[in-house]
Amino acid sequence: MPPIALITGTSKGLGYALALRLLAEGWTVHGFSRQSTAIEHPQFTGHLVDITDEFAVRTAVENVAQSAARIDLLINNAGAASMNALLLTPGAVAEKLMRVNYLGAFHCLQSVGKVMVRQRGGLIINLTTVAVPLSLEGEAAYVASKAAVEALTRVAATELAAGGIKVMALGFGPIDTDLTRAVPSAALAKINARIGRPQGTAIDEAVDFVISAIQDKATPSGSVRYLGVV
Repeated sequence: MPPIALITGTSKGLGYALALRLLAEGWTVHGFSRQSTAIEHPQFTGHLVDITDEFAVRTAVENVAQSAARIDLLINNAGAASMNALLLTPGAVAEKLMRVNYLGAFHCLQSVGKVMVRQRGGLIINLTTVAVPLSLEGEAAYVASKAAVEALTRVAATELAAGGIKVMALGFGPIDTDLTRAVPSAALAKINARIGRPQGTAIDEAVDFVISAIQDKATPSGSVRYLGVV
């Protein structure tokens, strides 16, 4: 029986690319997204889920667990970003970022974590950003939401260790997606220079980083790793 992964945010970008890679490597993949995912593969099932909706997440995870019998891997990839000076950031923007980035990951981790506890094992990967250790100016609300994800990762790793579950976070600088193409090139270049990746990060490189973490059994639970020098 092939291993089973649940990935959030599979309609585009990194989540879409991760789903394709895992499918190519023989995994069965379930994707959560608010929009339909254009992946046609016998081992892929898409689910229309708003990860900020606790009931919707719980229901969808229960459906996956019933159909698949187990969930071996959760990748909390779905997220939102916004660049705003701290004193000019609307409260609604800060609230949305916290709901999507932190609460979305929390709901999925909680629901899938219960499945993994019952099956006595699993791996949870939360995606974060180099903006946290860099304390990146102009992104206070975004950084705060992802810092919460990193804190959640560490606590969850401790609480779920007895159930044989590993939890880790992986962080990236700007990845070449539709989202970053809307950001001024000078701003991207500045961030990439600070993390020692002047050429930026292609989606394939980000996928390789995630896959290597999945395969690396020596990575300790609770760890937060970044692609780049921070």
